Amino acid sequence: MDLKNKKITIIGAVRSGVGAAKLIKKVGGIPFVSDMADEKHLKEFVDELQQENIKFETGGHTEKVYDCEMMVVSPGVPNNAPVLINARKNHISLISEVELSYRYCKGNIIAITGTNGKTTTTSLCGHVFNQCGRNAFVAGNIGLAFSEIALDVEENEFVALEVSSFQLDLIEKFKPKVAMILNITPDHLYRYDESIDKYAASKQNIYENQDAGDYLILNKDNGTVLKYLKDHKSKSFYFSFINELDNGCFKRNERIQFKKNGKEVFSCNVSDIKIKGEHNLANAMAVICAAKIFKLDNHKIIKALQAFEGVEHRLEFVREIDGVKFINDSKATNIDSVWYALKSFDEPIILILGGQDKGNDYDQIQALVIERVKKIYAIGSSAEKIFSFFHSLVKVEIKKSLEDVTTTVINEARQGDVVLLSPACASFDMFDNYEHRGEVFKKAVNSL
Repeated sequence: MDLKNKKITIIGAVRSGVGAAKLIKKVGGIPFVSDMADEKHLKEFVDELQQENIKFETGGHTEKVYDCEMMVVSPGVPNNAPVLINARKNHISLISEVELSYRYCKGNIIAITGTNGKTTTTSLCGHVFNQCGRNAFVAGNIGLAFSEIALDVEENEFVALEVSSFQLDLIEKFKPKVAMILNITPDHLYRYDESIDKYAASKQNIYENQDAGDYLILNKDNGTVLKYLKDHKSKSFYFSFINELDNGCFKRNERIQFKKNGKEVFSCNVSDIKIKGEHNLANAMAVICAAKIFKLDNHKIIKALQAFEGVEHRLEFVREIDGVKFINDSKATNIDSVWYALKSFDEPIILILGGQDKGNDYDQIQALVIERVKKIYAIGSSAEKIFSFFHSLVKVEIKKSLEDVTTTVINEARQGDVVLLSPACASFDMFDNYEHRGEVFKKAVNSL
């Protein structure tokens, strides 16, 4: 892609948008960044744009955005946003930041998508490859934007890339060496006309440009992944708790095994995987598939699995006080994530739920709550809904803040209890994002 002296508009001035603008400038293009938010809410990113002498506007999209040959769209901007509708009317090409970055990346891309587990799997993938002596960048929706590192990746290096459905909606040539779909469950349906069909189809875009030299890793146990699977040319590997596979990774008793063409080429103990929960076993199996595609050393893979402690805000151990464990799972922004979190602990759970509701159906976790939860603290704009659903099943108390929860729970919890922040909701009613929510929780716990 030759962008020299070409005007490119970037819609969205947050991390991926600023990264895209800087990449475009480095390759000789003329970037212009536009965001609906006002400047004071974008101060960190505006400062960076000013330092780079990149032109921008905030507080809305003016006619300036259409003076371009292409638009790069940040993942937070919905497809039906008026600025994108008008761009299409003006025959302006729209691509995602992932598509832009792919065009300039020389390395091997391991692209990871799914409703849940993307962040942990991407982090673990980068960790395993690096520990096995294969230089890997970790990017995408986690840490660095892809555009921030795309130009730095050499041909023999790797990118573990977390990719959302929003980014996959606007790809053209994006072609990862390895594509991975961890699972598909209903989420973000407001962006897809409340249609699981459209959401699932968006996830499946991850491998649409792959050829016979590429690889596809899929969850054999997730019916939605298999139901919407499209014809593809890439070689397929699966991971499963249920089926023994000739090409893929599976759990058999307390062992994890990987077979290729029916022959076992890797195995380890379940206990070698340090991160907690069945869902994390699935994430690890997906990574093992990727590692063995590139023939990484078995002993080094196991050592890497044993050392990986997980990611911040995902079943993150915060502190233990008088035998009470506090767990930060702020990244659990949907029901499916909470289901996995509840399955991860055998101890009695005091559960903190609530935030900005996303049409949650609490029936899906009702049985687990009855079985494992001794009390719920409900917070945020969905607190009344949570109270109404659960109060006849388990003790429920509404609190105004996470600080209120922690000061109360420390007097109620008993030795052996787990206090679990796993909200099942978005954070934007009370916090900037799920990271902010998790930091507030950890600060409150550490101040006890």
